[in-house]
Amino acid sequence: MRRYIAVIVLNCSVFIFMGGVGMIVALLPQRIITLSGSISQVGYLASAFAVSYVLFQLPIGRLADLLGFTRFLIGGYLLCACTGVLYYFADTALTIFIGRILQGLGEAPIWALAPALLSLHYPADKGKMIGLYNASIHLGLTAGSLLGIQLSQIWQGNEAFLVFAGGSFLGGIGVLYFLENPCQASVGAKTLKVDYSQLSALITTREPLIVFVGILLYGAGYGIFLTMIPAFLIHVKQVGQTGIGLFFTLFYVAISLSQLIAGPFTDRMGSKFPMISGMLIAAMGIAAFAWFPQPWCYGLLTAASFGLGVFCVASMSFLNERVSNALKGTISGAFYVFWGIGFFLFPLVLGYINAKGKSVEGFWILSSLFFVEALILAYMQRKKVKEAIKIETSC
Repeated sequence: MRRYIAVIVLNCSVFIFMGGVGMIVALLPQRIITLSGSISQVGYLASAFAVSYVLFQLPIGRLADLLGFTRFLIGGYLLCACTGVLYYFADTALTIFIGRILQGLGEAPIWALAPALLSLHYPADKGKMIGLYNASIHLGLTAGSLLGIQLSQIWQGNEAFLVFAGGSFLGGIGVLYFLENPCQASVGAKTLKVDYSQLSALITTREPLIVFVGILLYGAGYGIFLTMIPAFLIHVKQVGQTGIGLFFTLFYVAISLSQLIAGPFTDRMGSKFPMISGMLIAAMGIAAFAWFPQPWCYGLLTAASFGLGVFCVASMSFLNERVSNALKGTISGAFYVFWGIGFFLFPLVLGYINAKGKSVEGFWILSSLFFVEALILAYMQRKKVKEAIKIETSC
């Protein structure tokens, strides 16, 4: 039982935390509209979160490699708890935006460091454990969203922000009292110099570079599922609020299920095939959904969500295999830097294309990029297999 303490603590903490996130995510836009009197500032909610979330991933990851993971996880949870209290008492839009910046900083270690920590605790089962953690994230979001809908009929004000604060605090306490840092070569190092030379060398190597491009595309796909696809369903498919709720539920459930299935598969069979197949499934679903009526479009989008989740856990596992224990936090931070760039930039690009009346074409562009990424990964894998066979034959 003691062997599984780390995965139990991390999964329970993040499930409770993301349940709170799911409850407040629908409240924040309305709070901005109420406090500012304008809908135009709502878009800044994502931008404020993105600034700190992306910029601090690599520094936090590298410092965690040097100083240990748990203190940064605890700090992330407690900072988010303070953010929830700030949201509750906010009386200006600026206060909400400051809270979003702090929330992005707090969530950065929660998303990135826990998978790195799990890969250190369970090196032989890292795909399975990372998949479980990512599934807990999305199941927590689903549960929080559904619970928030039910409680909104009872609550009168901002009570959900206090629930978010309480869940964040509990997550931090759980990590503080029940989780230990594994042994790392770099923990306790005498110098705190943040050196990215090894990471730069890895990124500029051909195969990891292609995977990082895929991670950027995965972030882009995740981003449009939360922004442009719901907008397309509302304005083009005439989907109502219930239908949008169903869409998000299917998205989160498919991501969770894919992680649970692909994680153990990656441990046994390697990460290449899941990365390739995940990209292909996502490409086909995104390319085709716009042409089909309900409920078929929901099925295609659910399949695309599943493909995104498969690629996510496989690419995380791939990168963790390419670095030593002393760089686990750094490589996880790099993963979410590339993910964040795609997540926050591509919806803007697709929004520009949509403004030109070419919304379907925008989805085709992204699905084509997914398809090209899958082909390149498949070609590189085929070439590596041929080289291995050639070497074996010559021996």
